[in-house]
Amino acid sequence: MNSPSESTGHEIAQAAAGSALSEQRPGAMLSAARLLVVDDSKMMRMGISRSLRQIGIEKIEEAANGRQALERLQAEAFDLMLLDVEMPEINGLEVLAQMQQIASLKGFPVIMISGGQDIEDVVRCIEMGADDYLPKPFSQVLLKARLTSSIEKKRLRDMELMRRQQLQKQHEQLEQEQEKTESLLLNILPRSVSGRLKAGEKRIADAHPEVSVLFADLVGFTQLSHGMSAERLVNMLDEIFSSFDAMVGDAGVEKIKTIGDCYMLVGGVPEPRTDHAVAVVQVGFGMLEAMERINRQHGTQLQIRIGINSGPVVAGVIGMHKFTYDLWGNTVNVASRMESTGTPGRIHVSPSTARHLGRHFELQARGAVSVKGIGEVETFFVNPKAAG
Repeated sequence: MNSPSESTGHEIAQAAAGSALSEQRPGAMLSAARLLVVDDSKMMRMGISRSLRQIGIEKIEEAANGRQALERLQAEAFDLMLLDVEMPEINGLEVLAQMQQIASLKGFPVIMISGGQDIEDVVRCIEMGADDYLPKPFSQVLLKARLTSSIEKKRLRDMELMRRQQLQKQHEQLEQEQEKTESLLLNILPRSVSGRLKAGEKRIADAHPEVSVLFADLVGFTQLSHGMSAERLVNMLDEIFSSFDAMVGDAGVEKIKTIGDCYMLVGGVPEPRTDHAVAVVQVGFGMLEAMERINRQHGTQLQIRIGINSGPVVAGVIGMHKFTYDLWGNTVNVASRMESTGTPGRIHVSPSTARHLGRHFELQARGAVSVKGIGEVETFFVNPKAAG
């Protein structure tokens, strides 16, 4: 029995062969049709073929038994089969039964031929899927009428099959395009936000009362990049930021964007979580470890400066053509200030973030830091080990 893919391919080939018939006028269909004559008697096959040529059939192939017939039907494209009922090894009824078990042959037009006149044989053949039945010897007029009718049925069946194949192909192409669109949206937007846009929301702006925002800046990268080719520069940034992306995905926090050699992420957006500060700090330590590993691999001495602040933000999507999911509010500004006033290789946090860390990490007082728009603020460094 054919595999599904083989069956589908064979059905397409059969339909393609039948499509040639669909372009023929009714009077020309017989000459364009390709028939398979199956009979164990060579003399009988020769006689049937001669009768077929007399009514205009030009493309005639022969099979000496049922096994050969099944093999040829699965390997080649035919429009109709004339099948003898009484044959050794596999008789005509057994051939019909096996055809019903093969997807590509189910429904294929078959006219049974037999020297018998038993009406029960006729009924059995029709019940098992044959299109028609012709007793031997058959008249030319009857033969032509039965062939024309069966070939016309196949023509209609092939046209329907071609339409189904075209619709299936269009459906698959549509699904592929939808998957590409979904993948693209998920690369630039959180899944829940992407779903809301697809559902028809035009503007998305949500207030989040408590989140943690992290900025990480590569220290010394600008100087290092002066001696780099463009390709090496981009490759190194890609390696660094891709490692950060993996951590972000594993931690369940959200990357917002990269700005040059600066990386921004947030915890607690778009889905709220009570441990947003702890999760973001853990990602920060992961970034420091990743930077050490990359330095060892490349013989570089790059460092990152990390700053974190916690508080309320507004998050949403802006733009009409190139969507951007972004954050707004003073919390973001202070987080950026924590980064710029921090120390390379350390995680610098605001008092609001420090309050969320509690017993999870050891905090080292940094002292007062001037924050634009706020004034002097007592900030902290977070030590990499949890408190005992």
